[in-house]
Amino acid sequence: MKYIFDLHKTMLENDLILVYEGEFTQEITKSVLAMAERNMDSSGEESAVKRKVFNVMVECLQNIVKHADNISDNHSAVFMIGKQEDKYVIISGNPILNENIDGLKKKLENINELDKDGLKELYKSIIKSTEISDKGGAGLGFVDMARKSGNKLGFEFTDLGDGKNSFFCLRTSIDRL
Repeated sequence: MKYIFDLHKTMLENDLILVYEGEFTQEITKSVLAMAERNMDSSGEESAVKRKVFNVMVECLQNIVKHADNISDNHSAVFMIGKQEDKYVIISGNPILNENIDGLKKKLENINELDKDGLKELYKSIIKSTEISDKGGAGLGFVDMARKSGNKLGFEFTDLGDGKNSFFCLRTSIDRL
């Protein structure tokens, strides 16, 4: 039972207010969004900040539902939101095939190199082009997260040790002040 206390302590130390690990469906996504919204409402968060956090959460959760490579039950996805003095931090993680890392990394690095105007232009460009994959919008969600948050996207890939798969972690922060 000590692991429950350790988990609680870790959540407090990292300012985490919501953590979900497991299968992500549209219904679970709705529930996670509702819980986070209630938390922000009860803490009296400003509506402009709530809107940004909510928009980034939606994009992040949709990314998990649409783009997580179905690898195995041992590597389900995870979603966390934390609240600090000056910002909200949204972190997600899901398994992906190693063969998809280079393309994803290139997209994210490109997004992080752009300023506000560059992100706006890239967003318009993606919408205008018909560069839509069978899974979604050619990185449109990542661009939208960067635009809404006003911050760079943090990301990391951790090899799962099987030579084929990695765990993709994405971190987005939204300023509160």
